[in-house]
Amino acid sequence: MVTWLVAAAHEIPQELGDFGILIHGGWSKKKALVFNFISASTIILGGICAYFLSSKINITFLLPFAAGNFIYIASSDLIPEVKHGCSVKNNILHFMSFIIGVLLIFLVKFINV
Repeated sequence: MVTWLVAAAHEIPQELGDFGILIHGGWSKKKALVFNFISASTIILGGICAYFLSSKINITFLLPFAAGNFIYIASSDLIPEVKHGCSVKNNILHFMSFIIGVLLIFLVKFINV
């Protein structure tokens, strides 16, 4: 249940962030919205595949694989873009947001024990 809540809480800002990145990359609003919707819709197919595969094979390797992909994307693409042209105040705000996110993950871990 906690995993579902965290995933649901993550999706709205994640989709808005993806949309903003596409707009910042020069895409039109309509094209960004359509492609963002199509890419987000692939979760349905992935969820169905994972559900049926989970009875046949151990799919626990998918979680660290997905986490590694998110860390790679954040460190190679998003963090350099955030740091580009920011003031010290904005850098501190971004760092504090990161720390709050890490603390929330630890909080969920300790509550879920």
